[in-house]
Amino acid sequence: MIELLKDLIRIKSDDVEGANLALLFCKTWLEDRDIATTILENDSKLMLVAEIGSGEECIIWNGHVDVVPGNAEQFNPYVEGDKLFGRGSADMKAGVAAMMQAFYELSLIPQKLTKRIQLHIVTDEETDGDTSKYLVDQGFNGDFIICGEPTHLHIGLQAKGIIQLDVTLKGKSSHGSRPWEGVNAIEQAFAFDKEMRKLPFLTASNKFYDYPSLNLAKIHAGDRYNIVPDECLVSYDIRFVPGQNDQEILTMIKNVAHIHFPGSEVIVHACEPAVTTEENNSHVLKLQQVTTKWTNSITNLFGQHGSADTRFYAKNGAGAIEFGPSGADWHGEKEYVSISSVEKYKNILVSFIID
Repeated sequence: MIELLKDLIRIKSDDVEGANLALLFCKTWLEDRDIATTILENDSKLMLVAEIGSGEECIIWNGHVDVVPGNAEQFNPYVEGDKLFGRGSADMKAGVAAMMQAFYELSLIPQKLTKRIQLHIVTDEETDGDTSKYLVDQGFNGDFIICGEPTHLHIGLQAKGIIQLDVTLKGKSSHGSRPWEGVNAIEQAFAFDKEMRKLPFLTASNKFYDYPSLNLAKIHAGDRYNIVPDECLVSYDIRFVPGQNDQEILTMIKNVAHIHFPGSEVIVHACEPAVTTEENNSHVLKLQQVTTKWTNSITNLFGQHGSADTRFYAKNGAGAIEFGPSGADWHGEKEYVSISSVEKYKNILVSFIID
């Protein structure tokens, strides 16, 4: 399995072409072990689906083989003690390799499979997530989904929702030497941002989150020193707490824009619901028990500040979590995964199905 992981790391999958090559490598590996696969394509991006077992209940393991860009040397894996270094080692080719190995081992004992297990491998989680969304839209959904993102063998039970939007603020141009004759749109944007940060949705909290996040991600305005800018575009990334209503948040923002900043415009680019898997979900309880057995330590539940492909499965009401091996510095120069945690993770996946 660790050799499989090294092979995956060596594939430079930081663009569509490379991610597709990595996925086809997974296809060959599985089919060499007599596991039938289905390859789907959407907008030149490939996805893989494989299924074993039988029964009404369906468990899905989801993993992505695309990675963020890295230096050439990061695609040459190396080991130091228990650490395997390389781009994508933690995020999340280790999860994919362990899922593939666990899937293969389970395929050898079909008599013990009382439920269906689907393996979903996708190619664009680091960018759009369109491939997982496409699979769900095509009807590939289940009762419980594990996305193998690195979580140090703890369970990412919830994830914040996402709102990404642009706000265009209007001003009035004038000569830069006579700014009092104009209305500076950049200053309008500063005033708008202050009003945004007063909105009550930013005070929400629950057991896993103290508050939502508001990131002023981009600002575009002005093209000359000697002209007062008459338009400013600001872009926000908002991550709201599970339990909040995204449409109520948008209404608050639009009211601020339209009431206090005449002529402004709000354009919503993305609006994704939070993941709200419950603590008492029977699959979560079982996974906690199995993980605690293999790690000899308490398995914690926590909330992710970011989001993963769990959000697409959760839209249809499925229980979805992030759960994967231990590692560090993913997206960084010294990304690594703990080899022993990958072994434990594979064993946990198998035990979760057959115990």
